Amino acid sequence: MKADTRNIQKGRGAQKNTANPYSKHQTVQEHWEGIDETENTEDKITSEYIEVFPKSILNRVESPDIGLSWSMNPFQGCEHGCIYCYARNTHHYWGYSAGTDFEQKVMIKANAPELLAKELSRANWKVEPIMLSGNTDCYQPAERKFGITRKLLQVLLDFRHPVGIITKNALILRDLDILKELNAMDLVHVNISFTTMEEDLRRVLEPRTSSVNAKLKTIETLSKAGIPVNVMMAPVIPSINSHEVFELSKAVADAGAANINHLVVRLNGAVGPLFEDWLKLVFPDRSDKVMNQIKAIHGGQVNDSRSGVRMKGEGVFAQSMQDQFSLARKKYFKGKTRKPYNLEHFVRRDKEQLLLF
Repeated sequence: MKADTRNIQKGRGAQKNTANPYSKHQTVQEHWEGIDETENTEDKITSEYIEVFPKSILNRVESPDIGLSWSMNPFQGCEHGCIYCYARNTHHYWGYSAGTDFEQKVMIKANAPELLAKELSRANWKVEPIMLSGNTDCYQPAERKFGITRKLLQVLLDFRHPVGIITKNALILRDLDILKELNAMDLVHVNISFTTMEEDLRRVLEPRTSSVNAKLKTIETLSKAGIPVNVMMAPVIPSINSHEVFELSKAVADAGAANINHLVVRLNGAVGPLFEDWLKLVFPDRSDKVMNQIKAIHGGQVNDSRSGVRMKGEGVFAQSMQDQFSLARKKYFKGKTRKPYNLEHFVRRDKEQLLLF
């Protein structure tokens, strides 16, 4: 699939900052006599890391669509730059834009490991799997510098607590030693987000994620270590990657994945105008077609917030996707299973032991 990259900033998904609906003031560029004019050059791409100290790190998941009890996000904002990311809107609450701010201004939750240890030590804590991350990727580039995800995994190992991980970054292999220890007690599941087999498309759709080959190698390495791996093709976008269901399913199954699931694209809040702007720049020949197809999935809108519908969509295209994935699972994943979590190993720590963290 040929993308037009002449007018986009390389290494970034969003090409602009959209307005923050909670802010009274907005920053604009007037280009008066060129004084504040900027160029879209790759060498100007930088990330700003901002340390924050939240009061809690675990988030109760109430949505019936998600299928998990708790999520935990060591970072807010994400350098991966996936143009379709639903989490972009959460940046508004920090006073930033869902556009380029989301990719460049990353909050680092420096006290996350200590908070996790304290919460797991509560007398009334009930053992349920915790998902890393659920919002922004816990193995985004910032993790290489700060190592918070690794510290969280070490806490979970010390408490013998089950954890699920979802990522699209091969950096997870850095922590293979801890993952193997968790897996020996059936305490870990890994979900690899895999959107396309076309490397040129990946570079513009999710520019700072791991390459196609690196993702396949990640699945293979984890699977050979006996660690349960599921693949999420998310999101499926009409006329962009929707033709890849069987090719991608076969590739990840051959690499060792136990199963594959999917989500259809939904453009909530500021993600809608950001995605449409990106689409017109990168795929001008099909931008109107793609937007109309997305609306057809969600009852005439680009997003649907209804539980039970928003993740899979409805209509002809949505049903076609469900049928294709059902067939792909029968064809490429027959006989494969993923072992369940073991919730019996949990060890509660007392106040003296907490000092070790």
